[in-house]
Amino acid sequence: MSSPSSAPPRRRAPLCYRFGVALAPDTGGRAELAAAIESAVLAEGCAVTFAETTGSVTSEAAAARTLRAQGVDGVLLAPASGDDTVVTELVRIGLPTVLVDRLAPRDDVDQVGTENIESTSELTEHLAARGYRRIGLLAGPPGDGDADERSLGYRLGLGRAGLRWDAALVVRGGSPSAAGVLLAERPSAVVVAGEGMLGAVQAEARDRGLRIGAELGLVCHGDTGRAREADPPVSALAPPFGDIAHTAVRLLLSRIADPARRPRTVRLTPSFAHRSSCGCPAQGSSTAAASSSSQAPS
Repeated sequence: MSSPSSAPPRRRAPLCYRFGVALAPDTGGRAELAAAIESAVLAEGCAVTFAETTGSVTSEAAAARTLRAQGVDGVLLAPASGDDTVVTELVRIGLPTVLVDRLAPRDDVDQVGTENIESTSELTEHLAARGYRRIGLLAGPPGDGDADERSLGYRLGLGRAGLRWDAALVVRGGSPSAAGVLLAERPSAVVVAGEGMLGAVQAEARDRGLRIGAELGLVCHGDTGRAREADPPVSALAPPFGDIAHTAVRLLLSRIADPARRPRTVRLTPSFAHRSSCGCPAQGSSTAAASSSSQAPS
């Protein structure tokens, strides 16, 4: 019979990975997302390296090359709109990758972002419940996954509210003149399907002498300082950046542990920051776009 060893038990050192993060921190709420990702990575006992992009495919490709050269174990990428060349290359070489914030229309890579269809439908229904009837949409170009889903949600919301879809009230694309084209159709309210386009709508309304919240209802998918600090403050859907970050890091760890695992796309529900640009008194935040029985210009 052997006696127990008097040597102290050996403890296996925890694995520590270094993750690369490529995003443009000065656009939309990306600075908040970057901070949430850093916190989530550190909470898992891993290290993080940031590579800034400008939102273009060229800068995204340069950031990916930099991170690969530094030997990162995985990449968290907020992809540029309209071209997934970099994502395709990362998938091809087998570097564990998770797309964050902006969802892409593909099923060969892990992704986590904001739910778009039902949330935009609820934004649209909220405006309809306020009495608006000519509700317009300003969205990104066709082919952009988020913009396509939010456009679908807008149309779904119109149908649920008993309103007809009008092609003249829908402007897709990121041109500087897009807001002017839409407001020239005299909508009574506008759903802005991305925070990057909000400033153009606010400026165009000001130039036309339209009082937001009184003569023009306005809501936005995406909550930024511009929305919160505007006069009046803009009712907006706030992405759950903390949950997005933690989910993305766990997906990346799962991909490293099981490279053959089927890719997952996770959509998380945004919260509704109910302010006064929609014609309502400010209400605070909730997880759904609450309706109101008060009436607004049709």
